[in-house]
Amino acid sequence: MFDWRTLRQPDLYHGHGRTRNFFEGWYFKLIDSGRQHRYAIIPGVFLGKNDPAESHAFVQVLDGMRARATYTRYPLADFHAARDRFDLRIGPNHFTRDSITLDLDGPERRVSGQLRFSGLTPWPVTLAAPGIMGWYAYLPFMECYHGVVSLDHGLAGELTVDGETIDFSGGRGYTEKDWGQAFPAAYIWLQSNLFEAPGVSLTGSVATIPWLGRAFRGFIVGLWHAGTLYRFTTYTGGQIARLALTDTHVDWVLTGQHRSRRLRLSIQADRSEGGLLRSPERTAMLARVAESMTSSVDVRLEDEAGEVLFAGRGDCACLETVGDLARILDAGRILNTAG
Repeated sequence: MFDWRTLRQPDLYHGHGRTRNFFEGWYFKLIDSGRQHRYAIIPGVFLGKNDPAESHAFVQVLDGMRARATYTRYPLADFHAARDRFDLRIGPNHFTRDSITLDLDGPERRVSGQLRFSGLTPWPVTLAAPGIMGWYAYLPFMECYHGVVSLDHGLAGELTVDGETIDFSGGRGYTEKDWGQAFPAAYIWLQSNLFEAPGVSLTGSVATIPWLGRAFRGFIVGLWHAGTLYRFTTYTGGQIARLALTDTHVDWVLTGQHRSRRLRLSIQADRSEGGLLRSPERTAMLARVAESMTSSVDVRLEDEAGEVLFAGRGDCACLETVGDLARILDAGRILNTAG
């Protein structure tokens, strides 16, 4: 499964030469300038572990305002990915780093049009840390790999969805991706790049990570602010000071080091209704991920002396809470109360 050629280019397709037990998907978040239209476009491919009939390409569309997701399936022969750049075609649909062209004509939803992206903000790639996973990206036995193509960028163009034309010009976008064998059995993921101050983006996830026959709680959080990426991750020695889930909120506090300063990042996200997405299991794409695009997230970054480096609220936040979360929450338990 491991492809050393694509290690430092996480946006590329990693499945060349694979015929089974593999998935790869890209996630394009699209918010119009008035924040009245919120969509996630998710193209990808699934290669079944045991049944070749399960292998196929797909394009999922999540309408975040209506909490409605649709899944358009394509024959595997309709999937084409370049080897030297992010250039993906699934049937008549085309995806690159800086554009998407859609021509979905399914029984559940029709989507057509083209969007262009400008001012992309990729997660930095270095030899020591080739992307958001840090040195874990070098390990060939991980269940799931993750990449951030752009933390924040501008949008231009229009999409026509079921006869309604939506102008996304002046809106904001975010792009990430996953690949491997299956999604984690339990995880929390959240993201927002629409704060009061422009140029701010937060992305974070915590999950059960299989490891040599056992599992551990791993996490990756990045806050992009004023041209600086603040990382709170397992591989940089960060710590989770608190992680709690109620019926209405996710409350998450992390500590970590940025250069010579010890920092504390507090995140509180509200939970709202989500559309049901399919996610890769080892044998099939199953509808098990409820994603909200109408959440909000309050963020506060301060140093150990109490100096506030950033404080703000992110709108149009995406939030997923999936699986047996008792395995990753504080004290191994879920707090099913609103208090």
